[in-house]
Amino acid sequence: MLVVNRFLVEGDDAQFRAGAAAALAALGARPGYLRGQLGRGYDDPTRWTLVTEWESVGAYRRALSAYEVKVHATRWLAGSLDEPSAFEVLAQAEPGGAVKTTGSDLA
Repeated sequence: MLVVNRFLVEGDDAQFRAGAAAALAALGARPGYLRGQLGRGYDDPTRWTLVTEWESVGAYRRALSAYEVKVHATRWLAGSLDEPSAFEVLAQAEPGGAVKTTGSDLA
């Protein structure tokens, strides 16, 4: 499962970066977390994204209910743009170009 949160950050980004580090640490400590990255737009440095990968939608939802995530990530994540952020992965490309596809879990 892929979670993509996008942000608009104008001005000094030091506080935003600190919040992102705390959020990533809290999320990264939860079962089912696979990896996460914070990125800033090359063409527009006011645009940021936090991308995390999870074993399942259940692992992600359980992580959001954890105390440490509520303290260190939920308030920070609430500043993301109001748009869909959770996605099921339907195709993956491995190094070398091999593509693996999977069926949807949606009914």
